[in-house]
Amino acid sequence: MTLRVACQMDPIERIDIRGDSTFAILLEAQKRGHELFYYTPPDLSLHGDKLLARGQTLKVEDKVGAHYKLSHPRIENLADQDVVLLRQDPPFDMAYITTTHLLERIHPKTLVVNDPASVRNAPEKIFVLDFLDLMPPTIVTRSIDDVQAFRREMGDVILKPLYGNGGAAIFRLTKEDTNTASLVELFQTVFREPFMVQQYRPEVQFGDKRIILVDGKFAGAINRVPATGETRSNLHVGGTAVPTELTEREEEICARLGPELKKRGLLFTGIDVIGPYLTEINVTSPTGIRQVKQFGGADIAALIWNAIEAKRG
Repeated sequence: MTLRVACQMDPIERIDIRGDSTFAILLEAQKRGHELFYYTPPDLSLHGDKLLARGQTLKVEDKVGAHYKLSHPRIENLADQDVVLLRQDPPFDMAYITTTHLLERIHPKTLVVNDPASVRNAPEKIFVLDFLDLMPPTIVTRSIDDVQAFRREMGDVILKPLYGNGGAAIFRLTKEDTNTASLVELFQTVFREPFMVQQYRPEVQFGDKRIILVDGKFAGAINRVPATGETRSNLHVGGTAVPTELTEREEEICARLGPELKKRGLLFTGIDVIGPYLTEINVTSPTGIRQVKQFGGADIAALIWNAIEAKRG
């Protein structure tokens, strides 16, 4: 079965293929003989009832510095595609949200992965609030009084933007920190929306586990260990990926989340767990699948395409 696959992603020349999940998915699609059409979000437009994308045929190769080849520039009606991969990175802003509204017009006749309406309704740090009993103590607020009171109660907290990604603008505020008011004022100036404040979990020094689920089922995991002197464990900011296995608690978390992810059409997701606590549910462009395979785990790109082909079959 040959599928026509369009990939909506960030500029392909900028990605680091050594750790990029989208690239792994594209490699597997090409291996299976699927036809790849590449475009970026600004190239998407609606003309009456036609959702059009300006893009090119894509060929990929697992070779750093020579990982892609583009040809045959054209405009495609995305309703004529079998699958659209919604794979650009956040920020999860109005531009991102608008693409989900546009892609929703062709889904599910054209299968959009992940379901655009569910992506829109499940921002990483909002969707996770449906599972408060699995999370560390958390508040979402713009009030400096709320932040100060929460820090006094918890003693040590993490402050982070509600729609950030990749570990950007994440701060730890200890009990003795004197910059809380200034930092909250900065967040109030930079961000129009509320921000998240969470109890700091010291277990993060041993790693922040990224667990991948495909169609609601556990597929693989890596542990991301922060660099010395760093609170954040994200690979983008110097965290190191190491192999890992699931604990009994993490199996319980996957069992709780899996059915809801599947019901929402969130076929490829990555959840983050620190110690016994769930901290985020990543539905936009989770990373980690190349590292899982490198450490001898499952070929998650193949599992993703097995699930997509089953839905298209």
